[in-house]
Order: sequence, then C-alpha cells, then structure tokens
Amino acid sequence: MIMHDARLLHRWRIGEGTVLTAALNIFGYPIAALYHATMKVRNSHYDDVGGQEVRGVKVVSVGNLVVGGTGKTPLSAWIVRVLKDGGLRPAIVSRGYGSDELILHNKWNPHIPVIATPDRLEAARSAREGGADTVVLDDGFQHRKIARDLDIVLLSAEDSFPGRLLPVGPYRESAESLRRADAIVVTRRSAPKKVAEAIVAQVKVIVPEALTAVVHLAPAEWRNLKGSVVPSPEGEVLAIAAIARPLEFLRGIRSLVDSEVELMSFSDHHEYTSDDIVKIARIVGERTIVVTEKDAVKLAQYNRVLGDVRVLVEEVRWESGKKEVEGKFKELMV
Repeated sequence: MIMHDARLLHRWRIGEGTVLTAALNIFGYPIAALYHATMKVRNSHYDDVGGQEVRGVKVVSVGNLVVGGTGKTPLSAWIVRVLKDGGLRPAIVSRGYGSDELILHNKWNPHIPVIATPDRLEAARSAREGGADTVVLDDGFQHRKIARDLDIVLLSAEDSFPGRLLPVGPYRESAESLRRADAIVVTRRSAPKKVAEAIVAQVKVIVPEALTAVVHLAPAEWRNLKGSVVPSPEGEVLAIAAIARPLEFLRGIRSLVDSEVELMSFSDHHEYTSDDIVKIARIVGERTIVVTEKDAVKLAQYNRVLGDVRVLVEEVRWESGKKEVEGKFKELMV
C-alpha cells in the first residue's frame, strides 16, 4: 500500500513535526517569507484597484486558503442548485485542473453549463453569452482579477488553523485574508463538530463581524460504479483514493465498517491507467474496493475488471449558519 506518502502529506497539512518536515522548514521558511511578501503586494494591489466586472452576470466565488480538499466542489454544486431554485440561470466556472471535478459537476447538475479554463474573466463572458446570469467560481478566492458579488471561503476542520504558508504548510494565504470574505464556512468530514466550532471561534477573533457557518460533508449512502444504491461493504476493505486527503477518507471508512481497512493512495486528480488497474486487481484479493465519488467517475470504465466496487456518497449537511448564507444568495436574486 502507498501509505508512506499519504502520511507525510497529512503531517505536512497539520504541521506535525518529523525529520523530513524539519528539513523542509529549514529550506522552506525563506521561500514562505518571500511568498507571503509577494501575496501581500498582490492583494494590496487588488484592494486598491479591485477586480474587473463582467456586466450582465453576478459572480459567486467559492474558495479556500489551503491547497485542495476543503469541499469546494460539493459546496459549489449545492450553491448552484440554490441559485437555480431561486430563479437564476447559473453556470459553473472551474480552473479545469482534474477531469474528475468537471465530470462531477455535470453529474450533480446535468443541465448547468460548466466552463473549464484558467481565465475566469473569459469564462464568465462565455457563460453570459450562453445565457447565464450568475457564475459560480469553483476555487476562485485567489483569482482576484475578476470582481465578485459574493466571496465564500472554506476552511477545513481537519487542518490546523491558522496554518503555515507554502511550501512549509498548505496555506496559499494567511488567515488575515479572511477579512475580504463575505462568508466563512468551516467544513468537516471525520473531525468532531466541536473542532469545527473552535475554528469558528478563532475566525471570530480575526474577523469579529464575519458571517460563519459549519458544514458536515457527511456519508449518505453507498453506490456501485453504475450508480445504483447498494448495501455497505462486508468483510475486509481496500480503500483507493486519488484525493488531497486520503487519510481522512481512510478514517471515514474505518468508522463505517466493522472490518480491516487498508489504503492505496495516489496523487490528487490522478488519472488511472491500465497499469494501475492491473495492480489494483492483483492486490485486492477477496476484499471489497471502496472509493470516493471523485475516484468513481474515473474508475467506472474499469467496472468489469474491478468487480464489486462501493462508492461512498457524501452530502452537504449544514450544522450552523445555513439561513445566514442563504440570505446572501437572496440578495443576489433581487
């Protein structure tokens, strides 16, 4: 199992000390300091001049402070449904990195346009020309070139907060950047609710007037690779994940089944090859394979080879702040 890399990634995220992270810190802190100074100058520039507006569309940004894994894609999909139900014509704009995210958006909201390009301005204009009156930016907080009507920032309860900047930690911006957010949502998967609430309290110290909320990205049901609802897995399990937080997925699966679970992890957004499938089929034995929805959309083509695969489906469950966040959306609908 490829567990070593997953553990190192987890320790890097939470700032846990190891020999390797100590070495990284020695060489990384000067780079982090330079990175922080660069981001500060860049943000100061946009604070002064603002982003460019795209006439005819309202822009909702869903972003975060860290590199990957806070639930931007499922929350963006949830927001799109709220906007559509409110009478708006939304479109989703994604950076286009990782086919899994694009496929998931099309799966969750099949009638909503999805535009994938790093150029958010051009994407918003294309969405407008296609009939959209609202654009949801999936991972847009750092893309300040485009103006936005609503800025939503996600923090993960599985991360340390505040945290260290790249490259010594996963943070792309410091916690002070939360001051420009309209709403701050703490998401959690395996972390206890009290941990999420503690982060909310820390946010309030930095931004006392902040609108805050807590969302549980909770296990909802099991499906197979064809999309049919199936029972929970029985017997030993092999968890396969090409996501930013494989250990969190492992912990989640272990909390749901009463048997031994082992992890095989790949890099985030990994595109599975035929060699990968042969390796998986060789080592799985009699165990049941379990995967995330993100992995399932790429593994579906190998359904016959892999056999009985269980997909853990999550849902967005608001634990606090839902009405306040929805109030922000209603302002867009006026």
